[in-house]
Amino acid sequence: MSDTIRELREKAGISQGELAKAMGVTQGAVSQWENGMSHPKIPLLKRLAETLGVTVDELIGKETA
Repeated sequence: MSDTIRELREKAGISQGELAKAMGVTQGAVSQWENGMSHPKIPLLKRLAETLGVTVDELIGKETA
């Protein structure tokens, strides 16, 4: 999921800081998600997907038909 978050964030054209602000977390938290050191908590997944303009399935790397 870490590579996906970085790729989707970059595709959306937003910085780590902008994503962090939208999510109500620190930039360090976003960095940790992108580096595979931690993962977003389940309650944040829907908002993260919406912020990045994707589905939760796409966010977690599940293949979609």
